[in-house]
Amino acid sequence: MIKRYVAAAVALVFIFILQCTLFKALSLAGISPNILVLYTASIGFMRGKKEGMFIGILAGLLTDLFYCDVFGINVLIFMYVGYINGVFNKHFFPEDVRLPLLLIGASDLIYGGAMFLLRFVFRSKLALGDYFLSIMLPETIYTVLFAIIMFKPVYSVISKFDEIEKRSSKKFV
Repeated sequence: MIKRYVAAAVALVFIFILQCTLFKALSLAGISPNILVLYTASIGFMRGKKEGMFIGILAGLLTDLFYCDVFGINVLIFMYVGYINGVFNKHFFPEDVRLPLLLIGASDLIYGGAMFLLRFVFRSKLALGDYFLSIMLPETIYTVLFAIIMFKPVYSVISKFDEIEKRSSKKFV
């Protein structure tokens, strides 16, 4: 179990580095896919609420440490994204990609909406329509398109880790 959390945390750091470097370079009109939300949501619905929250907290900490002026906003948002997606763990079937894509898209919209509320509304900047059309919607579309491409490879990697963990736990029984 500890190996699973360590592997997920190491993967998260790698994804964070990719988000900050490669995906900034791949941005279209200043918008890049939010692979941190994608990863947090994926861990949530593939492995459950606890692991989703764990990855969410770590993703939020990384984001807050490097990019946020108010510490804790991203921790809360990512934690809830991981938890909410973890609720759907029992309904997740790897053959049906519709639910994961819907959850990833909804998670990105939730993230964008929460960021709008917490960062702009409290400063009396109320242009939700502009923010939605110019940032939230394009980012969500880009994230879901990237998820379509990456879902099967990510699922297969996570499945391999699960198989290794099951084999190593049988050795000690």
